[in-house]
Amino acid sequence: MASQPSQQYAYRAQKSTSLVGGTPDYKSIDSFQPPDVPARTYRYSSDGRLFAYAIPTGVRIYQAESAQLLQELSLPNIVEISFSPRGTYLSTWERPLKLEDGAQHKNLRVFSSSTGEELVAFSQKSQEGWELQYTISESHAVRLVGPEIQVYRPVEWSKGMVDKLKVEGATSITLSPGLNPSLAVFVAEKKGQPATVKIYSLTALTGAPTCQKTFFKAQRSQIKWNTLGTQVLILTQTDVDQANKSYYGETGGLYLLSAAGNFDCRVTLDKEGPVHDIAWSPNSKEFGVIYGYMPAKTMLFDQRGRSLHDFGPAFCNFISFNPQGRLIAIAGFGNLAGKVDIYDRRTLTKVTVIDASNTSHCEWSPDGRFLLTATLSPRLRVDNGIKIWHCTGPLVHVQPIEELYQTSWRPTPVDALPAFPQVIPPAPAPSASVEQHAVIAKPAPSRPAGAYRPPGARGLEASTAYKREDDAPSGGSTPNGRFSRSPAPGRFQNGRRHVPGAPTSPSPVRHTGDQDRRGRKKKGPKENKKGNDAAPPAAAATNGEASVRPSIDIPPNGTAEAIHAAATNGEVPPTPGGDNGLDPTAKKVRNLNKKLKAIEDLKEKQKKGERLEATQLKKIDTEAEIRKELSTLGIS
Repeated sequence: MASQPSQQYAYRAQKSTSLVGGTPDYKSIDSFQPPDVPARTYRYSSDGRLFAYAIPTGVRIYQAESAQLLQELSLPNIVEISFSPRGTYLSTWERPLKLEDGAQHKNLRVFSSSTGEELVAFSQKSQEGWELQYTISESHAVRLVGPEIQVYRPVEWSKGMVDKLKVEGATSITLSPGLNPSLAVFVAEKKGQPATVKIYSLTALTGAPTCQKTFFKAQRSQIKWNTLGTQVLILTQTDVDQANKSYYGETGGLYLLSAAGNFDCRVTLDKEGPVHDIAWSPNSKEFGVIYGYMPAKTMLFDQRGRSLHDFGPAFCNFISFNPQGRLIAIAGFGNLAGKVDIYDRRTLTKVTVIDASNTSHCEWSPDGRFLLTATLSPRLRVDNGIKIWHCTGPLVHVQPIEELYQTSWRPTPVDALPAFPQVIPPAPAPSASVEQHAVIAKPAPSRPAGAYRPPGARGLEASTAYKREDDAPSGGSTPNGRFSRSPAPGRFQNGRRHVPGAPTSPSPVRHTGDQDRRGRKKKGPKENKKGNDAAPPAAAATNGEASVRPSIDIPPNGTAEAIHAAATNGEVPPTPGGDNGLDPTAKKVRNLNKKLKAIEDLKEKQKKGERLEATQLKKIDTEAEIRKELSTLGIS
């Protein structure tokens, strides 16, 4: 057997459905007959022997290895298909219809994969949980109808049910794998009653449950059996988070139960937050959990719920063991960056890191050496395609596909493949598609060096509004550190807004009296309250000369000539009522006079009989100290 066995995969897109051979060429199988119209779904059998797809007019069944057409069933409007574990039976589901004679529409039908004969039909309204669940040997098939669990023998479909069990409030059932199948029945929390999970032996369904567990905060559940069917993990969730911390509800808890009923426990998770993903190892003796608010924590537990290893916090929400249990992939998909960490289970060391951004689907190959990642529609409608990575990190194949809806490896039993080697094998040579992808791949955008410039100022010399000397204070373009609604100097020329690249106009700008009056109306009274030392408004330019407006709409200190000189040099004129023309002594005198004026106002209120607060009375008591300080400054 070759050291690198070929791994087949399938994909379904808007314009094509195909089977593709594995390493080293990754070429489409020529003998496969693709549908002329878009396929609605496809499915491999669990043993990888058969492949089928559904189109609006029917279902076609192929032999997966040779892509030879075996059966074509004329079944219009099929939406879902599913094989039994050994591929003996094919189940189809279509949307229920209201028949004219009032009879129930039997929209769930079971066919023989080899002959195409219809064996049995059921009425199944809901698309969720529509599939029949088979034991691994196909000796029994189970389905849930309302609160009743129905059991059939596939070799005797015509005899109807062979066993049944009624469980009030049952919302879902999960049949275990393994040679001694068990059935886990979940009853959701309702009207204050706690939720329950009951485990029954399929061969003694009417007897007492072998294991039972009750818990609150459980309106939904995720049930995962290990490969042997001896233990089950139950993750409970609510539809609404009472603490309003999550839009997707609250995680109730993670529980570990034994099918025999000799062990059960709640798995201890030492970080607050939801459980993002859980996965059993193929050896059925350990499982991994990703939990907690981001960055989430990834922990490995044994079959008794004891922690074995902490992988540390990371931005991840996906964990998967390869089919041999030797490697572990821990990744962050969805709204996370798409980084995939590969760990060696034996040494618990990181093998490599893969950057698989925008991944919607991730899956190990049956031989455990390759990882398939895909970007699917409608999750993302751009850059759809398939990438195959070697477990040591290199990209070995790329296949861009427009509007890709579905993809998966062809299942292959582990015992039919060579064992995973003791030393992780090296990567094979990449296919030609990798080189082609590298040529057409978009280069990563380089960040521009230097400070940010708005689009209107790019490609030009920096304006004086963005220049600052090293010894000058920052924010000098806004007077007194306040926000200025007027544009910075240099952005206007001759009173008009300067558009970069546009020719300048020498025409002057007329200043109307309305503008000056509007400025005095807004700012005048406020400045008068501050003191009488403000300079008078600057006179407008006369004799047809254009005046230059300052950076804010109020008259500045100084003469018109000083204003014009300041604007010409790119400086901001001083604001009226500012402190630029006062020495420290004058500033102090002005502040003391303000305090005296405030005290006089308080005295007037007191004479009128108004009640003053304690702080106002204390302020009046400081009048003597203020007058004494003024006298020391030479002010009587």
